[in-house]
Amino acid sequence: MWCYKQPVTIYFGCGERARLKELIQNAGYTKGLLVCDSFLVGNGTAQQLMDCCGSLLPALFCDIRPNPTVVNVDDCARALKELHADFVVALGGGSVMDCAKAAATMALAEGSITQYHATGVPLPSAHLPLISIPTTAGTGAEVTCSYVLSDEAKGIKAPLLHDNFYSAIAIIDPELTYTVPPRICAGTGLDVLAHAVEGYMSVNHQPVCDAICVHAARLVLENIEAACGADLDIAAKSAMAEASVMAGMGFSIPKTGASHACSFVLTNKYHIPHGEACGLTLDYFMSFNARSGDPRMQEFAHLLGFDSCEELCRRIAEIKVHIGARTNLKDLALSDEDIGFLVKNSHHPNLKNNPVEITDETLYDLYTSLR
Repeated sequence: MWCYKQPVTIYFGCGERARLKELIQNAGYTKGLLVCDSFLVGNGTAQQLMDCCGSLLPALFCDIRPNPTVVNVDDCARALKELHADFVVALGGGSVMDCAKAAATMALAEGSITQYHATGVPLPSAHLPLISIPTTAGTGAEVTCSYVLSDEAKGIKAPLLHDNFYSAIAIIDPELTYTVPPRICAGTGLDVLAHAVEGYMSVNHQPVCDAICVHAARLVLENIEAACGADLDIAAKSAMAEASVMAGMGFSIPKTGASHACSFVLTNKYHIPHGEACGLTLDYFMSFNARSGDPRMQEFAHLLGFDSCEELCRRIAEIKVHIGARTNLKDLALSDEDIGFLVKNSHHPNLKNNPVEITDETLYDLYTSLR
């Protein structure tokens, strides 16, 4: 028994962002807020979109942290209310889209997102429609029904899942990824790979998502090094943009697993970028699952053209070196107390999506191997 759901209308291709005005008009929207990275204001990309849309997109909001906070969401929701917006456009990476997803609901609700974030209180179902335009090949947030927010006052970084968070429309234009710096490209690319791998090996896996995850992982393994290179490789950039949206579709139902569970504490405690934190532990958990008797990791490796999961893990380790991503935690000089903290705080619900039980002993072995 399985079910697949993907309600987002997706437009993919170089130059597709030029469709935005037409899509807004066809949907009958009248006044929207552009939510974007401040970098995209500085380089003129945001203004180009606003000029293209004219009175349909008259204002922008760009006060968003790299790991978006509940304060960012409340501020964005306030801007939507003041504008009397009837739709939202999110232009940027996962942080922008996560903020916009939550703000699109809070724009039609009273109070703060803190009432619902990590509290278990049901989110109101009313929300503004969202058009998402990713500028990184990374999170796949444009096609998922989740966000990740931080509440710094409470020391919480957590996801929330709700059908409100599906975009009405996603426009994936690989041209917007051409100027992403190599280090960010590396981190977001590893996030894509983690989505594909973890979606496939999740205990909640199902055949449609399996096929999508294999396709996405193959694209990453074949293109990430060229996409992160100093010279622009248009084909590799386009392939990574395709991998990103496909992996988003692939993991949105099975959900992510152990690498993502560990990434939250690594990002919160040591400010390691999310994708890089996921990639840091990904090959460890793949190998652990295979050695523990889970057959799906060997199957996954064979589908990707490798003789074994260990061979695939070695390839991933090589890629991390080649793209300049973090491969250990040696620079942090972790004490035994630090290791204990990481073990304790890696017990995120995503661990339960792993096909083999992850114990404290497993986590201790992981972190000491990286120390």
